[in-house]
Amino acid sequence: MKAAAEVLQITDYLDRSPRNLSGGQRQRVAIGRAIVRDPKVFLFDEPLSNLDAALRVQTRIEISKLHERLGSTMIYVTHDQVEAMTLADKIVVLRDGRLEQGGSPTDLYDHPSNMFVAGFIGSPKMNFFTADDLRPGQVLAADETMGIRPEHLLPCDADKATLTGTIELLENLGEYVLAHLVQQSGTSFVAKIERSDVLKPGQELSFYALEKNVHRFDSATEQRI
Repeated sequence: MKAAAEVLQITDYLDRSPRNLSGGQRQRVAIGRAIVRDPKVFLFDEPLSNLDAALRVQTRIEISKLHERLGSTMIYVTHDQVEAMTLADKIVVLRDGRLEQGGSPTDLYDHPSNMFVAGFIGSPKMNFFTADDLRPGQVLAADETMGIRPEHLLPCDADKATLTGTIELLENLGEYVLAHLVQQSGTSFVAKIERSDVLKPGQELSFYALEKNVHRFDSATEQRI
């Protein structure tokens, strides 16, 4: 019990009654109860939802170590893509009780079976474009939707661009910038690009993407082509 309490940083609360614990502390106690029972199967239902950001990261690492140490089956329910991608050997994406796709994290990221999975896996989510959003000369059928992830949009000169957009907002995250842009067609999209002091709201940027990073979907069925 002491080892589990140390992992979850609740050693100072062991003498407290449940009513004297915060929601996050109760969440950690619940995880601790599961750990000390050493079950063959763990069922985690959003176990980190009430924890602060730093503790979420630490507890996620500890759960991963626990899984490796025990070798137990863990079924983990989450709406957090980062948790799913970092913890899972296999992800099952559900929508309205229906299985949309199952596979390894890299399978779902690289080869989403439909637009729902493509938009759910990845943070920020995948951008979607129609033929009206692309620059002249770009080939996309009228019944197709093109998907490109923010990290796969590469800045370029206008004459080489697949699409352009005007910066509405810049989120400086230190190592990189999330540029929120809008096109003349009204479509909004996000590009994850290298930080630069010359980027300003109102500035127009041009982008292209490598063909291997372009996803195509049927606009009517939303299924991958």
